Amino acid sequence: MTARKGIILAGGSGTRLYPITMGVSKQLLPVYDKPMIYYPLSVLMLAGIREIAIITTPDDQDQFRRLLKDGAQWGLEFTFIVQPAPEGLAQAYLLAEDFLDGAPSAMVLGDNLFFGHGLPDLLQAAGRQDTGGTVFGYRVADPERYGVVDFAEDGTVRRIIEKPTNPPSSYAVTGLYFLDGTASERARMVQKSDRGELEIVSLLESYLKDGTLSVQQMGRGYAWLDTGTHSSLLDAGNFVRTLSERQGQQIGSPDEVAYVQGWIDDAKLLDRAKLFGKNAYGSYLRWLVD
Repeated sequence: MTARKGIILAGGSGTRLYPITMGVSKQLLPVYDKPMIYYPLSVLMLAGIREIAIITTPDDQDQFRRLLKDGAQWGLEFTFIVQPAPEGLAQAYLLAEDFLDGAPSAMVLGDNLFFGHGLPDLLQAAGRQDTGGTVFGYRVADPERYGVVDFAEDGTVRRIIEKPTNPPSSYAVTGLYFLDGTASERARMVQKSDRGELEIVSLLESYLKDGTLSVQQMGRGYAWLDTGTHSSLLDAGNFVRTLSERQGQQIGSPDEVAYVQGWIDDAKLLDRAKLFGKNAYGSYLRWLVD
């Protein structure tokens, strides 16, 4: 089985967060004590993925390179890809086609945060599916803002509808997509919507028509936060702070995940800890070794 590769879509203009994103990518904004992109990155790492493409705008790529380097500090390998203009989520599979080279993939949106007991098992189970696609449904109070799952009476999925006026369910599709090696080929068949975008829902529909799309429901024990608005960005920071201070554990730490996965050793983790001096994050990394 070909190793699954990862994609982080960290492009876009971030207009919903203006004026704070007029000078910096939203995926570089802080979510409590870490850059936003650390959280989706750690999700791909929990899925066991080590080759990752990071899609950015032309203006922001240098900042991402400065922050993330080449990935070797975490036992990873990064490829940076420019998104000339934001033209929909499905565009990522066209931009990353050469990088994927026919391999299955897991794409996560750069402004999404996931948390929950059992999350690694859920991700790794999706990663073991070598054909078709897997997405995750999450119950939300405002489904009209998202792509929504339309379930049949027997629980199977009939459709996924983008931002419906009358949502058929309360389950939104999260910004995490496990697709097989045909994703780029399928993306080439997607026509632009009335919004002028290559909609991810259209790509998922092609899997659904083939009967190869699985929608896994994330239950009460999981948190999914989309940090694309001012209020949701603040909510995410408060969520991370509360859990970190209450439990004394980090959320969204690539350093910790790499260490637990065995991709870096004690010495490399301590080198990383030195970068952060005596702040809480550096102390936590030293505590992991001790």
